[in-house]
Amino acid sequence: GMPECKLGLNDRVLLEAQGRTTKGKAIDLEDIKFHQCVRLARFENDRTISFIPPDGSFDLMTYRLSTQVKPLIWVEANVEKHSKSRIEIMKIRELFPFIHAVSTATNVEIELPVPVDATNPNVRTSMGSASYAPEKDALIWKIRSFPGGKEYMLRAEFRLPSITDEEAAPERKAPIRVKFEIP
Repeated sequence: GMPECKLGLNDRVLLEAQGRTTKGKAIDLEDIKFHQCVRLARFENDRTISFIPPDGSFDLMTYRLSTQVKPLIWVEANVEKHSKSRIEIMKIRELFPFIHAVSTATNVEIELPVPVDATNPNVRTSMGSASYAPEKDALIWKIRSFPGGKEYMLRAEFRLPSITDEEAAPERKAPIRVKFEIP
């Protein structure tokens, strides 16, 4: 059928409009954009996202947060350069400290950038599988199921060319990307 779905938010605007205190519990949503199926008048009136979902997959809402929030999965990467021809990435930790231990993330995928000229990866993981994706200049670590409160490790070593350009551009600091689902 065509069910009407309604979602409520606990953002700062709504809580302040209700006269409730917002100490640390509310978030500031900025640059909100909705899919065309959302009834905008309803959102403006009472901050309820009301919509009839279209067929297939779609992005209901996009937004930006300026408030510091604790990530659901924490990735900590330590990079050690042993010489001009070898780099080692070690002790990558993922944590779920902010989700109750009974929650489980699925289809976790971590994209870890590596130098453009890295070759011959040697990778070990305590869970899941990791593969080198030279077309993305990244190491892709996949974990099928990640229960809350667990911690896993990955250790990777790459070779770099022994000849370096003295006037090479400074090393880029690409972001680590984390994708996951929580059923």
